[in-house]
Amino acid sequence: MNPPEFRLINGLELDAVPARLYRARANSHARQLASADWLLRERSNGRFFATMTGSRIQFLHRSPAPQRRLDAVAEVLDAADGGITHLPLSGLDPLLAELGMDAEAYGRQTGLAIVAEPVQLEYAGRDCFRRPLWLAYDAAKAWTRMRSAAAVQDVRLQAISGYRSAHYQMGIFRRKIARGMTVNDILAVNAAPGFSEHHSGCAIDIGTPGEPAAMESFENTDAFAWLQRHAAAYGFRMSYPRGNAHGISYEPWHWFWIGGNQS
Repeated sequence: MNPPEFRLINGLELDAVPARLYRARANSHARQLASADWLLRERSNGRFFATMTGSRIQFLHRSPAPQRRLDAVAEVLDAADGGITHLPLSGLDPLLAELGMDAEAYGRQTGLAIVAEPVQLEYAGRDCFRRPLWLAYDAAKAWTRMRSAAAVQDVRLQAISGYRSAHYQMGIFRRKIARGMTVNDILAVNAAPGFSEHHSGCAIDIGTPGEPAAMESFENTDAFAWLQRHAAAYGFRMSYPRGNAHGISYEPWHWFWIGGNQS
């Protein structure tokens, strides 16, 4: 598999990202990473465990179950080349069970639907934390055009977050629970794993330089005023206005690409 395109490839257990977008955390891995095509990462915890150059896989650390890992890598490659557009929804039930939640009941209560994750996502630059920003192909094009149009008018739009997997969403819940928050408290500000628009690759949290990320005060910025006037022309709409039917707190920073004119 040739990796010149900047894309993220999802599998059920692993994902693959272009090695050139990342830096080695340990000097002992710097040379290995510099010559690699892909970095392989566990979806359950976000940990990188191997590089791939051509068809050669080299573990970053000693692997306790190399054959299982190799089988999972083969599954990622098959997903990328097999014409599959989205991952199956298997694996969501254990995450919701950990939270004591039922998917059907939560969907009825909130009106939110389960969101399938794309097999491939496009590199759309970096977010405000210098992390690679991944979006669905058309959403990435629309974001680039919208951001450029705003810049012409001296308005700076900045990505805070784009695609997030259900496992990443689960990590948000685990961290907040560890800080003493209840599941119900978290659900007021975060959709349950499997139900977040971020899973689709079409949602993006937007900020502007000098403004704290993902804060309600974003509504007082020139960037927010510009989005209210122009975002629809690029196919974006704000998902969670005040008093929204889903019971999610007001999020002036969260915008979803629904398609349409991208001029």
